[in-house]
Amino acid sequence: MESTGLIAFLLIGLVAGWLGGKVIRGGGLGLVGNLVVGVIGAYFGGFIFGALGISAGGLFGALVTATVGAIALLAIIGLFKKA
Repeated sequence: MESTGLIAFLLIGLVAGWLGGKVIRGGGLGLVGNLVVGVIGAYFGGFIFGALGISAGGLFGALVTATVGAIALLAIIGLFKKA
């Protein structure tokens, strides 16, 4: 991955984590935690979309994919935090 691609991926992941934290109210991990989950969620969202046969291209598609992954991860983490 080239350096500009990596920076774009990280920025999209950070925005996705922030958005995921807004969607999962009370289930987030704080600002920094949500941002980290967003970056990891970008990979997770790609896995989810790939498994479902969904293709989302471009900047907006990448943001949607990463946000879905971040929301899914925050929801899963929220299940374990309450236990």
